[in-house]
Amino acid sequence: MSEKTGHEWPFRNADLSGAHFAGFGIRALASLIDSILMAAWMVPALYYFYGESLMTNPQLIMGPADFIISWVLPMIGVIALWDRKQGTIGKLLLRLRIVDAETHLPLNRKQEVLRYFGYFLSTLPLGLGFLWIVIDPRKQGFHDRLARTVVIRLPRKIPGDRD
Repeated sequence: MSEKTGHEWPFRNADLSGAHFAGFGIRALASLIDSILMAAWMVPALYYFYGESLMTNPQLIMGPADFIISWVLPMIGVIALWDRKQGTIGKLLLRLRIVDAETHLPLNRKQEVLRYFGYFLSTLPLGLGFLWIVIDPRKQGFHDRLARTVVIRLPRKIPGDRD
């Protein structure tokens, strides 16, 4: 399990009373930012290995390089960002943080892995697990409930933030 210290988690002693649960719209925007950033490196990398067939091949996974670039590296990158920064680049830019639903402390490794694989559950059927964020009082999707996490939006100014 990943144990965070006060040094790695600057909000541990901060007053988070101004933070609130992040809703569907802001989380969707964060996902759009992340998707654009992912595509910016994945498409050229896949094109390098598969050339023009990248656009015409109907296979889900075209080969080992595709599996590593499209599945393994994104998983490692996302979980590493959650572990070190409590969010992906899109979430960080929008002042969102993923935290434990009860303590509001950083996630442990089990929560990170459950949440990541819970994304796949949230897509079935028809993205209902993501749409659930709209009606849930704590703005949790299926993946959040599975991993016992919430996404919070930080207030504009947090004690200890630099100007």
